[in-house]
Amino acid sequence: MVEEAYEAVHAIESDDVAELRDELGDVLLQVALHSQIASDGGEFTIDDVVAAISAKIVRRHPHVFGDLSAATAEEGLARWDSIKAEERAAKQQGLLDTVPHALPALMLAQAISRKAVSAGFEWETLDGVWAKVHEEIDELKATEPGSPEAAEEIGDLLFTIVNLARKQGIDAETALRGTCDKFRSRWSAMERSAAEGGTQVAELSLEDQEALWQQAKLRERKTT
Repeated sequence: MVEEAYEAVHAIESDDVAELRDELGDVLLQVALHSQIASDGGEFTIDDVVAAISAKIVRRHPHVFGDLSAATAEEGLARWDSIKAEERAAKQQGLLDTVPHALPALMLAQAISRKAVSAGFEWETLDGVWAKVHEEIDELKATEPGSPEAAEEIGDLLFTIVNLARKQGIDAETALRGTCDKFRSRWSAMERSAAEGGTQVAELSLEDQEALWQQAKLRERKTT
């Protein structure tokens, strides 16, 4: 399920419509397979799955399917969060109990952060988040490099950076994936340049590698 979902995301990011069509089919197949397994076990059917999501969408959008109104997207989202809170209370669930632990760490941090903010646990200003970032950096510097304490502080710093992105309306997962794609593109350019010189990147000195990196950056700017 996770693998197929990631392949669908890759197709979306690649703006490959034909590939997205195929990958969404693979995701849909997973839904059908899991539903059939559950049906064979007498647990639920795919009709139950469709009915449940349909009922949830209607229940959480009274401004669309009911008599209430929402003047802005923010109002609609606030009502969504309020209704979800009522559902959790009815199930005796805590605020973070519905956040799946299986999410990749960066996405997990974003989900936890957004949940906490929905309960009002938020910095008043962006400057407040920046202050926390600097605080976490100082705490990391005070630890022994490579120690368990350093690992904990790095986790704290990463979590705060996620909040720094969220506070600015930036999706941290998308931002980091963009940086990874950029790094890969520049590294490939370095490899091509090195090959043209009859060598490999790993055989070059750090100074020569840096020179190729800067060349790759320059070519990138000229093409954007």
